Amino acid sequence: MRSYRDLFRTPEFTPLFLAASAQTLARTTSGLALATLVHRETASPLLTALSMFGPSLAHVLGATLFLSAADRLPPRATTAGTALSFAALTALLALPGLPVAAVFAVLLLQGLVASVGGGVGWGLLNEILPKGGYLLGRSAFNMMNGLLQITGFAAGGVLVAVLSPRLALLLAAALYATAALVARLGLTRRPPRATGRPSVRATWRANARLWSSPPRRRVHLGLWIPNGLIVGCESLYVSYAPESAGTLFACAAAGMLAGDITVGRLVPPDRRRRLATPLLLLLATPYLPFVLGPPVPVAAALVAVASVGFGASLVQQERLMALTPPELSGHALGLHSSGMLTMQGVSAALAGGLAQLTSPPAAMTALAVASAVVTLLLSATGSKHRTAVRA
Repeated sequence: MRSYRDLFRTPEFTPLFLAASAQTLARTTSGLALATLVHRETASPLLTALSMFGPSLAHVLGATLFLSAADRLPPRATTAGTALSFAALTALLALPGLPVAAVFAVLLLQGLVASVGGGVGWGLLNEILPKGGYLLGRSAFNMMNGLLQITGFAAGGVLVAVLSPRLALLLAAALYATAALVARLGLTRRPPRATGRPSVRATWRANARLWSSPPRRRVHLGLWIPNGLIVGCESLYVSYAPESAGTLFACAAAGMLAGDITVGRLVPPDRRRRLATPLLLLLATPYLPFVLGPPVPVAAALVAVASVGFGASLVQQERLMALTPPELSGHALGLHSSGMLTMQGVSAALAGGLAQLTSPPAAMTALAVASAVVTLLLSATGSKHRTAVRA
C-alpha cells in the first residue's frame, strides 16, 4: 500500500474514517466549549484544564480493568455504541445549571467509554488494512485529526463567541450521533479478534504480556510521557490567552498536520526509524520561551513549530505493531491510547496546579523541560540495551 488513494479503495476504510472525522469535530468543539464554560464559572486554571483534558484520567481505569474488551467485542457494534454514548453524555453537559461536580462525573464516564472505544477502533483499522498499511492509515487519520481540529477549534471559537457554549455542546452531540449512524451503516459485521469474555483478569494478563518485553515497554513509555507533558502545556491555552485560545489550538493542529504529512508520506522508511527522538525534542523545545510570556502571534508560531514533533507517534506506533503479535494488536493500541490519554490528563492536572502556584507561562515551560528530559532518558536507555544485545 503506497498512497492515500489506495487507503480509500480499501473496503470499510472510508466509513471508519468518516465516523472518526465526525467524532474529532465533536470532541474539539465540545472541549473548547466546556473549558470556556468552566473558566467563566470558576476562573480556575486547574479546573479549566481538567474540564478539557480531565476525561483522559479515566483511561487509567479502562486500561487496568476493561481493556481486554478491545479484542473481544464485535467491532461494528462497539464503535457505533461508543459514539452514541458520547452523544448522550455531551448533550447532558449542555444542561443549564449543571454543577461543576456533575460535569466532572460525566467526563469520568466519557473517559471510561473512550478507553475501550480507542482500542476497538485502532484494532479495527489494523485489521481492515493489509499488512504494512497501518502506518499510512494512521497517518491519514492523524492528518484528518489535524485538519478537523483546526476546523473544530476555529468553529468552536466562533460558536462560543456568537452563540453560546451550550449550543456548541449540542452541536457536538449531534456530530457524535452522526458518527454512530455512519459506523452502523458503513461497517460490516466482524467477529471479535480474540476469543473469551472480557474480564479484569484477561486485561491484567494481556497487559503483563505486553509489558514483559523491554522494547515494547520503552515504546509505550515514549508514546505516553513526552507528548503527554506537552498536552499539559496545551491545556493552559485558555488560561494563557482566554480570547485567543482557539487560535493557539488551531496553530497546534496545523503543526501536527504538517508533521504527520512529513513523517507518514514524505520520509523514506529507512530514515523514518531514526526520527523519533529528534521529533520528540522538537515537540518540547519551542515551549521553553513561554516563560517570557510572548504575545499571541509569537506564541502561535512557537506552538505550530512544536506540534510538528507529534509526528514522532507515527514512528513509535509502527515500531509497536512490529513488536506485537496480531491477536494483541487491539489491546496494544488500546494500551497506547489509554496510557497516552491518561498521561495527558495527569499533565493537565499538573499544569493547572503549577499555573495556580506560579503562572501559566512558567508552568508551560516547566512541563516542556520535563518532556525533553524524559525523551533523552528513554533514548539513552534504548541505546544501552541495543549495545548490550550486540555485545
